[in-house]
Amino acid sequence: MAKKVRDSAVALRYNEEEDRAPKVVAKGFGLNAEKIRELAVKSGVPVKKDDALVELLAQIDIDREIPPQLYAAVAEVLALVYKASNSLGQQEKK
Repeated sequence: MAKKVRDSAVALRYNEEEDRAPKVVAKGFGLNAEKIRELAVKSGVPVKKDDALVELLAQIDIDREIPPQLYAAVAEVLALVYKASNSLGQQEKK
């Protein structure tokens, strides 16, 4: 029988002018995870489901930069976010 993955969410922030690397700014399980996702969607922040990455990011303290070992995985997520943001911007111009 497959083990059920605990519902969790992690929010990252990256400001290239202020941060050396993305930081964990929120994390939670259960209802807190739902709230994090709801706030992200309501704020227009793209949400990416990646249970393995969330499990790793959830181990990082709030307001701490992600470790270099996670740069590649997080870069993939950020690329999707930027692509989605650009697509939305293009649609709004039409």
